[in-house]
Amino acid sequence: MAASRSCMGSVIQVTGARRAQLEAELSRESRTYLASYVLFNQAVADHLGMHPTDVQAINLITAAPEPLTVKQIAEVTGLTTGSATRLVDRLERGGYVTRRPDEQDRRRVLVAAVPDRMARVQAVWDDLRGGWHVMFQDLSEAELEVIIRHMRRAQELSHIQMELLRGRPTPP
Repeated sequence: MAASRSCMGSVIQVTGARRAQLEAELSRESRTYLASYVLFNQAVADHLGMHPTDVQAINLITAAPEPLTVKQIAEVTGLTTGSATRLVDRLERGGYVTRRPDEQDRRRVLVAAVPDRMARVQAVWDDLRGGWHVMFQDLSEAELEVIIRHMRRAQELSHIQMELLRGRPTPP
C-alpha cells in the first residue's frame, strides 16, 4: 500500500514495505526514547533529592501561563485529586509552591510556583541545556517545526491514551 503526503509543497511517496519498516523503527526508537527520558528524569530527581513525579509536576506548573488549582494539577498529571493534593503538600513543604486564594473566586485555591525555589530546579536545566542546543544546532527551522509538531501531537495522544487506560480494568 502506498501513502503520499505533501511536505513543504512536494509530495513524498512512501511504499507499503518502506512505511512499515519506518513505523517499526519509529516504534522501537519511541520506546527507547521514552525509557531514556524516564531514566533521565529519575537522574534529575535524584540530583535534586526529589521524587520524579514532583520534578515533572514542577515542569507542568511552571509551564502553565497562570497558577493552577489542585484539580487542574490532577488533570495535567493524571493523578487523582487526593494524590495531587499530597504532591502539592510535598512541593509546599519543600518551598517550591504556595497555595493562595483565587482573587476572582475566593472559594478556589491556586497553587503558585515560588520563583526563588524554582531557580534551584532551573539551574539544573540551564546546566544541561547546552547539550540539547548542540543536538539541535544542525537542524533547519523546518526540521525543528516538524519535531515541535510531533511533540505536541504526542502529548495530545498521550493524554487520550492515559484516559483510555484509566477507564479499563487492570489486566490479569
